[in-house]
Order: sequence, then structure tokens, then C-alpha cells
Amino acid sequence: MSFNHFDEQGQAIMVDVSAKVPTLRTATARAVVRLRPETLQAVLAGRSSKGDVLGVARLAGIAAAKKTPDLIPLSHPLAIHHAAVDFMPEPETGEVVVTATVRAFERTGVEMEAMVAASVSALTIYDMCKGSDKGITIGEVALLYKEGGKSGIYRREGEQ
Repeated sequence: MSFNHFDEQGQAIMVDVSAKVPTLRTATARAVVRLRPETLQAVLAGRSSKGDVLGVARLAGIAAAKKTPDLIPLSHPLAIHHAAVDFMPEPETGEVVVTATVRAFERTGVEMEAMVAASVSALTIYDMCKGSDKGITIGEVALLYKEGGKSGIYRREGEQ
């Protein structure tokens, strides 16, 4: 297995994508936040002392997608054309599935932007709820889907 972020001497490099033809790139990623059920129920009822938790988390994720090259050293700066963050809360279990989708007409994929968006949205939920729930966990950050470019479509096994 070879990794394309290293040159012949083993030094980290930014992959040269200048010769690639831009195509529409799409990626969707997920992160899972687990809170106490009563904490999530308070969030959904608008009773959080910090305000609209999911609204702020959505904006944080969208902003994070646009800042990915500032956070991941070898990622390319991209002109993102679409970034969205959605939430599927399960009030009975306290679980929130965060899903982020990013699109761009670019020479390289947007997987990292989608994963950063999902992760930062999840971290924002944690930050806004940590005062009332110290046991929050974040897990299962995963790429669910990607398309565009020469590698074609990837769909995580078990996902629709």
C-alpha cells in the first residue's frame, strides 16, 4: 500500500493536483454524539442555557468545512460550493447523529471537509452541553459517501 502524501525521500508533501480536470465532488460524513437523554430532551425543547445548540452546531460545521485547509496541513484549499449539516436526534437514547455534506467543482475530493464539518458540529454540541452533562461522548466519525474524480463512487458498507 502506498500513500501519496510522501515523496521518494519519505517527506510529507501536498499532492500536486494541478494537472487534474475539475469535476463535481461530493462527500458525506457522520459523527455520533451521545448525551444523557434528559440533556438532549432539554436541547430539543429549547431549554439549554446557551441557546440554540443545534443551530450553533450547524453553523460551526459549515464554517469548519471552509477552514479545513487551516486545520489539516496537507489538504488543498477548495472553493466549496455547498456545505450542509443535519441532525438526527434520538431523544430516548440521547444520541445525535450529525451528518455533513460538502460539494465543490474541484480537482480533488471534499472528504476531509465533510469529516471536519461533522466533527466540529459534534464538538460544538459537546461544548454547549458540557456544563450540564459531563459524560458526553463523540464517536464513529466516518466517511459515508463520496463521488467525483477518477476513483468514482464510494459508499460505506451498510449505508444507503
